[in-house]
Amino acid sequence: MSTHSPLDTPAPLALRTMVDADLPFLQALYASTREQEMAQTQWSDQQKAEFLAFQFDAQHKHYQKHFSSADFDIVEMEGQPIGRLYVEYRDDEIRIVDIALLPEYRNRGFGQSLLKAVMQAGQDRKQPISIHVEQFNPAMRLYIRLGFEKTADQGVYDLMTWSPHT
Repeated sequence: MSTHSPLDTPAPLALRTMVDADLPFLQALYASTREQEMAQTQWSDQQKAEFLAFQFDAQHKHYQKHFSSADFDIVEMEGQPIGRLYVEYRDDEIRIVDIALLPEYRNRGFGQSLLKAVMQAGQDRKQPISIHVEQFNPAMRLYIRLGFEKTADQGVYDLMTWSPHT
């Protein structure tokens, strides 16, 4: 069973618990993470939208079922949602289930700030942090720079792990 470990979220960011009213935002956020991939298809805009809605729904249900004790948080800036951070605090590790920001907030240090807050929680709890990262995800460079190491190759994903300083 997971126990909540509140993160010391760096200003100007704030976290709040996801509610059902956030689903349209979360679906749009999910779609934004697949834009490059969708640009390579010959599908109509409607086909892309239907596919992305189906994929988001499947992912959302998977996360809710398999990470039921996770903190599903919306990342906000000045009261506006700009991303999501899903973290499960396990007995033996902290698992980052998902982290994503809207395109206009990427590459501005916000993701790094959120990851460092999770890393501080790992340091405080003396627990490693793990996350599955797509092998070609541009954020992979950030994880490596922050000290995450590849601990397993799981097809299109690498399991990346960070260990606290002892």
